[in-house]
Amino acid sequence: MAESRPVAGSGVSRVAGGLASFRMIAAMWIRSTMTYRFSFAMTLLANFVVTFFDFVVILLMFTHVEGLGGFGFAEVAFLYGATSTAFGLADLALGQVSRIGRRVRDGTLDTLLVRPAPVLAQVAADRFALRRLGRVTQGLFVLVWALVLVDVDWTVLKVCVVPLMVLSGGVIFGAVMVAGAAFQFWARDAAEVVNSFTYGGNTLLQYPPTIFAQDLVRGVTFVLPLAFVNWLPALYVLDRPYPVDLPFSPSFTAFLPPLVAVVCALLAGLCWRAGLRAYRSTGS
Repeated sequence: MAESRPVAGSGVSRVAGGLASFRMIAAMWIRSTMTYRFSFAMTLLANFVVTFFDFVVILLMFTHVEGLGGFGFAEVAFLYGATSTAFGLADLALGQVSRIGRRVRDGTLDTLLVRPAPVLAQVAADRFALRRLGRVTQGLFVLVWALVLVDVDWTVLKVCVVPLMVLSGGVIFGAVMVAGAAFQFWARDAAEVVNSFTYGGNTLLQYPPTIFAQDLVRGVTFVLPLAFVNWLPALYVLDRPYPVDLPFSPSFTAFLPPLVAVVCALLAGLCWRAGLRAYRSTGS
């Protein structure tokens, strides 16, 4: 297949067009889902319960220990709730992009290329799974619970950090998902490799950075910036030192996640466009 050409127009108009296409396709799948309301309610509840088992592990752990890496239960719950909510938002909006490798292998991506809508919007909204709201709800529930329990000297800046952390974290996780999907244009069976950075990164960030080797903490801070999802801003809120040296003060670093999220989104967009241009049809 000939190299796909980008849609004409400015970057802003392309993004706006992509969002409009995503809303239309997602709305179609939502209407389909809500046709069977009881089935949707059961799958939503099941999603909530299954994802809550991750937090049950932490609950059971703290029945045997008083702290984890110097962090108490409420502080670990805060880390868990922040990253789970952020990941849930990204998974809800972009979780479907992990299936791109299958479309590349069986040639069904060709049908998306001829439609008058951005391919990424079509892939992300295809079979939009509203049941994934269960993960978001569960993470938000734990986050609110932790905010009630945690002992923090709240200031206006710290209050502002919490929503910025969650929203920016969702964008960072989404960027990793898109970049991983782009990688599958070349490595068609790499979905599990990508999941090790997305689902694995979410699991990693549920625990305090003090329990991990410093090389790993540096890697998710300066190479793949997952630490900006919750570790860096959360430790500022909790008045905790970061286990590795940083070039900026904690109060400044805590407000970097929005900037990091924008940079990650731009880089993921470039990766996606490069992957799409490298795509060659299977001919089927």
